[in-house]
Amino acid sequence: MWMTINQAYSTPGSKNAWAHLPSPTAGWRRLKGTSNDGVTNTFLLLALAKATGKQAHVTVDGSNEITAVYL
Repeated sequence: MWMTINQAYSTPGSKNAWAHLPSPTAGWRRLKGTSNDGVTNTFLLLALAKATGKQAHVTVDGSNEITAVYL
């Protein structure tokens, strides 16, 4: 679903990145930690969408984790 990213957050810990999404998947959603590079690359897309004000297509799985993002 296409949406504007409210906020993006990460820590130096391995695979620890989050995004705050608007309705209908409102709230903080963790990026699925399949691989270090995958989390980093997905987070960069979320941060780019937030920084430029563009909408991103975000896929959230059944456990409410972000599994895919594209601009």
